[in-house]
Amino acid sequence: MILVLGATGSTGRRVAEQLRASGHRVRAASRSAETRFDWTDPATWQTAVSGASALYLMAPDGTPIDPAFVSLAVEQGVERIVLLSSGGIETMGDERLLSAERTVRDSPAEWTILRPSWFDQNFDEGFLRPAIMVGELVLPLGDVGQGFVDAGDIAAVAATALTEDGHAGQTYELTGPRSLPFEEAVRIIGRASGREVRYKGGDEDYIAANGFSGESIQATKAFAALRALGDQPVTETVAQVTGHPAKSFETYAKQAAANGAWR
Repeated sequence: MILVLGATGSTGRRVAEQLRASGHRVRAASRSAETRFDWTDPATWQTAVSGASALYLMAPDGTPIDPAFVSLAVEQGVERIVLLSSGGIETMGDERLLSAERTVRDSPAEWTILRPSWFDQNFDEGFLRPAIMVGELVLPLGDVGQGFVDAGDIAAVAATALTEDGHAGQTYELTGPRSLPFEEAVRIIGRASGREVRYKGGDEDYIAANGFSGESIQATKAFAALRALGDQPVTETVAQVTGHPAKSFETYAKQAAANGAWR
């Protein structure tokens, strides 16, 4: 049995679907899934992990991964853990995910850590969709290229690491096939959707849009550190692990638009 946390989210849903399509037994868990799991309610943990031998481990943004849950999972028989982390967490100072990675590495289970770039699906399922719908995306990353990666490809890597040998102790940086700036990504979505979408990538744009507060100033500093790294290098990890090439951003945008993502 493979336990998939966040099973109603962008990656967890796809991990569960791909595992089931390959004939694996899956327990889909989240606050609203068939098996209820809530990071803030330890009473839901035991039922989720009981009988599971492998675990897709993730938590919503802002929610820490509790080491006590990982310990419980291992005690209950989980032997393999795939953690959804993120790229650039040292640069961004993301202590939540840095701590999660330490917890997994320190556990006695076989572990694999996934560090994806920005999800393609941030634009149609996630936090960037409202900006696309109103026609203006403000994010202080200038013209620095990002390695946008499709959630389906992240899920494919996760499913492979959960079910096949050879991935223990690996930290996988996951990107799409090329690095492109947010301005170009927005143009691609505009062409695919027929919408007019502008991009503003300066610090002053971000502060003006979010207010002059300690939180927005801190976020601007974190984005500036990420921007200073320059264009994100692309990796071949998706193809190397899954055997198929990573989906291009253009293909993602066309498919999302055809499915009515930005109507």
